[in-house]
Amino acid sequence: MGVSIRAVVVGAGMIGAVHAAAIRAAGGELAGVVASSPERGARVADAWQVPARYPDFEAVLADDTVSVVHVCTPNALHVRQAEAALAAGKHVICEKPLATAAADAERLTRLAQEAGLVLAVPFVYRYHPLVREIRERRLRGEFGAWQVIHGSYLQDWMLSEDAMSWRVDPSEGGPSRAFADIGSHWCDLVEWVAGVRFSELSARLGTTVATRPAGTGASFTTSSGGPRVQVRTEDVATVMMRTGEGVLGTLTVSQVSAGRKNRLWFELDGAAASAVFDQENAETAWLGAPDGARVLVRDPGHGSAEQRRLSRLPAGHAQGYADCFHSFVADAYAAIRGETPEGLPTGVDGVRSAHIVEAVLKSAASLTWTGVGTPETLETVA
Repeated sequence: MGVSIRAVVVGAGMIGAVHAAAIRAAGGELAGVVASSPERGARVADAWQVPARYPDFEAVLADDTVSVVHVCTPNALHVRQAEAALAAGKHVICEKPLATAAADAERLTRLAQEAGLVLAVPFVYRYHPLVREIRERRLRGEFGAWQVIHGSYLQDWMLSEDAMSWRVDPSEGGPSRAFADIGSHWCDLVEWVAGVRFSELSARLGTTVATRPAGTGASFTTSSGGPRVQVRTEDVATVMMRTGEGVLGTLTVSQVSAGRKNRLWFELDGAAASAVFDQENAETAWLGAPDGARVLVRDPGHGSAEQRRLSRLPAGHAQGYADCFHSFVADAYAAIRGETPEGLPTGVDGVRSAHIVEAVLKSAASLTWTGVGTPETLETVA
């Protein structure tokens, strides 16, 4: 019989609710939730049908029956809360970014490694079945040497000049917004699928909405007319990249592209074949060859073992983001039980992401090509 997993979600916003559902889907026990105040925590616990009441984060740390803490709070709180949970002997699933500074991410990861605890980071797009299929075909050598890598991650939730979120404020969200929030997902996914490491990059950042409504908290759109503050984080980013082998890549990131809700798209062009994946159409992938192209449809009856494992529904019954999240949490819990699931993103991946974000910020400030660093002691093989 497997080890019982009792989990507490810290942070009661949208992503906290996603974690709560995934905990239950993975067979864990949702033991509690901690919100910004005991009163709000009690209301959310009622809404999520959680019987236990934790007045604050310290009460969670003191509860020896809690196995894992899901950190779903604003970015600036991640390091302190994740570090405290690890120090209390609890496994941690921490929303990205693991930290807004690479040095802090490294410290957390080393702490988890030294304590023998799982530290997982939800780069959940790895869990689309067809992403696994493309990766497996790369491992088999189907694509040949990469010629060029390119793509984009586009959203429109910050398009309105009256849209506001805590992510806009560097003191809560960190010095990068659009790239750290979604560009980091693209880089993690492409490096993992293609088996590459971007060694240097040249980035430019842009803020297209100069001021937004004052106030933070949950994401919201207000009516105009109230006080406004200057925006100090980027709405868009463009990045040129080069791998250690000299393969060039390009990435466009935007949170102000009308009609694009969550379009993570990449194309990997190899000497023998190419592959395209579009997160908004995750049931199919495009495969190109010199003599033509075809569309691959997710099907648990065909393809790689990992595509079959992560296909929760029959072909033609669409899977999506929630299924990815459920599979990610299930793999994190399997790791807590001592298994070694393939492709689980951990603190090492959070460190890698933090280094890429720092390189983007440094390049944009200096207008130069900038190297991307990753400590060898934390490096893993793609």
